[in-house]
Amino acid sequence: MLTLHVAEQSPEASVLVDGAAVAAVGPYEELAATHPDARARRWPGILTPGLLNPYGPELLEAMYHPDPREAEGFGTEPIGGERAKRIFRADPARVGASARRGIQRLLAHGTVAVGGDLRSRVVVDAVRRVGLAVGRRPDRLAGPPALSPTPLIMLPGLTPGGPARFAVFDVADRAELVRRGAGTCVATVIGGRLVYRSR
Repeated sequence: MLTLHVAEQSPEASVLVDGAAVAAVGPYEELAATHPDARARRWPGILTPGLLNPYGPELLEAMYHPDPREAEGFGTEPIGGERAKRIFRADPARVGASARRGIQRLLAHGTVAVGGDLRSRVVVDAVRRVGLAVGRRPDRLAGPPALSPTPLIMLPGLTPGGPARFAVFDVADRAELVRRGAGTCVATVIGGRLVYRSR
């Protein structure tokens, strides 16, 4: 089934998705006219190719992402450093569950690819299962590991026949996205599937 994604602030960069691939990219009016049978998904903000977070190992292997049911003992924010190591040593089974929750946090920030060498098999499996791409990270990283790193690294533009992997941010333009960060994400699509939606 064809799905046409359009964002209010970037209708010229609408994306027609056929299964897991991009069928066409262009102005919404043109794509809607040539594919009237496509289901339309309308979003606020801008549609982009999505982000690469270069801190894959740091966020998914070296940080513990607490389950909401653990908030009383662990809080709700990711835990790093020695405390995370102690949690994983005490119960190695927590690594996979933590990675899956960490991936959900990445998806909520428009991340469609991660960089860095992942070494844990359960983490690699979790990344593959959701369809995150794994790429090379820049030689120099500007800041500490973060779900919305500085600077944001946007993937190359979408092309027909390429993977349907993109994100939508509730901002007026890319300058506002850079200023406000990836926490403005409202939708993330990987392999043609809506893997995150804020509303």
